[in-house]
Amino acid sequence: MLILTMTNLEIAKLLRNVAASYEIKDENKFRFQIIAYKKAADAIQNSSSEVKDLFKEKKLSSLPGVGPSISSHLEELLKTGKVKHFEWVMQGIPKTVFPLLDVPTVGPKKAFRLTTELSLKNPETAVNDLKIAAVQGKIAKIEGFGEKSQADILRAISDFFLGKGKTTRMALPYAFEIAEKLVSYLKTHPSVIQAIQLGSLRRMMPTVGDIDIAVATSDPKSAIMHFINYPYKERIIEQGQESASILLSNGKQIDLMTQPPKKFGALLQHFTGSKNHNIKLREYALSKRLSLSEHGIKKEIANDEWKMKNYSKEEDFYKALGMDWIPPELREDTGEVELAIKHKLPKLVELPDVKGDLHIHSNFPIDPSHDLGKNSMKEMVARAEELKYEYLGFSEHNPSISKHTKGEIYNLISRRNAHIEQIKSHIKNVRIIKLLEIDILVNGSLAVDNKSLELLDGAIVSIHSSFGMNKESMTKRVLQGLSHPKAKILAHPTGRMLNQRPGYDLNFEKIFDFCKKYKKALEINSWPERLDLPDSIIKQAVQNEVKLIINTDSHSVSEMNLMRYGVAMARRGWAKKSDILNTLGYNEFIKWLKGGEL
Repeated sequence: MLILTMTNLEIAKLLRNVAASYEIKDENKFRFQIIAYKKAADAIQNSSSEVKDLFKEKKLSSLPGVGPSISSHLEELLKTGKVKHFEWVMQGIPKTVFPLLDVPTVGPKKAFRLTTELSLKNPETAVNDLKIAAVQGKIAKIEGFGEKSQADILRAISDFFLGKGKTTRMALPYAFEIAEKLVSYLKTHPSVIQAIQLGSLRRMMPTVGDIDIAVATSDPKSAIMHFINYPYKERIIEQGQESASILLSNGKQIDLMTQPPKKFGALLQHFTGSKNHNIKLREYALSKRLSLSEHGIKKEIANDEWKMKNYSKEEDFYKALGMDWIPPELREDTGEVELAIKHKLPKLVELPDVKGDLHIHSNFPIDPSHDLGKNSMKEMVARAEELKYEYLGFSEHNPSISKHTKGEIYNLISRRNAHIEQIKSHIKNVRIIKLLEIDILVNGSLAVDNKSLELLDGAIVSIHSSFGMNKESMTKRVLQGLSHPKAKILAHPTGRMLNQRPGYDLNFEKIFDFCKKYKKALEINSWPERLDLPDSIIKQAVQNEVKLIINTDSHSVSEMNLMRYGVAMARRGWAKKSDILNTLGYNEFIKWLKGGEL
């Protein structure tokens, strides 16, 4: 039986092509099919388990968003290399359409129109052929396009060739889960004393390329044999006496380095990086007549005579340099070395400090403007209890304003409030806070009127449309939306989607000033594709004494575990416990939410 060696990314791309074909043929008629295929594509792309591995284990149905129909199509794909239904759906759609979908802002209908009007024939050269047509002014001549559309397409193609919009790196949570699974496997072997991630993954950067892992062992041969026998490997790339590389079934490369336990601390420090951090350390070490490497620290005891000292612990390595241990998240040469020498590094926020999650989407039928959650409020409260949270804020998207009158929106929120009150009467350990995630419309007004807003304890406000506004207009829009007394938190403030789109432009100096003056908070969103705010802006917010809240933006119970990635972004931004509002106990937090002083 053939099991097709397609990666999750390739399968997700195929499903998106099917959804695009449905959209081109009849967007209204095939609305539910389009949604289903897009959800399945997202679930597969974001899964840390490969579809072909799940197929072998008969666990395809465990993927959220993959129902029986799509699951059967995937089985057919893996067994035969093709799917009759997919061929039927994509019949009549030029193959040149699909490469154009990788160009930012080019959707299915636009891609189909451009392909047919410009007679693009070769899928391999479709994007470049489109660029040539734009340069020659041919797009502007197509009815309904014009000079501006042509210029926008040309700019989007330029972004495409610069790598924007390409998925070349994994979002941190997916890389972390893949590495965590492999580290757990490595630790099952008696020769492996320690196994720790290295590089950008250990520094918890928002995106990660290849995954590097360090192993402390006195028996490198056995540890490497165990590594190359990992059941989810595709093939062995390289195998040496102290290191090895494998390719996983998801197409990602894993590099393993081994080191004797007595030298492990030095190797851990050296290969965690960053490059700039290590350069700064080496410069400082040289000033003390020391030389650093992955084996330890050499000290000059006479002219050109050096003595090596090994370090089993990373903390001892830094201590030998006369400085405090520096958390990996800070190792970017942004002042951490200087403060470590002075013993003045901040004590960063930690995951156990978090007392609640304020951005949670349940499946309560509020007919939202955007996606609904998958689990009930009771299920999510139960998980909050397991996480030892003091409080949980339900913040479903506001009811769709295009489908409902103001009165209907009021009634929907009232029914949700009644449901929350019913749940509250049966729980003791977790306090529920009534929130909504409310759209800031293009004119800066909120998508919910004052009467309905009065039903809430507070509101999270966010941008979900018209991302192309200029910096001044977008800043004005955000500040107007955030100015409502009920609006307390600005969600995913830059709107970035990792590997998909850059954030919109905001004047953060104005945002910081406003938040500090009117006691508003900026969210650090833990959702894998967002991880928003970026660490650089978090650091600016901390320096400006602007309060932050770390939320998961969960749409299911399992996603409530994403909190650690938001905490990682906060740590990369030098945030302390006192900078994060949801490290407060319930009484203090609700006081802030209601407008009181901290």
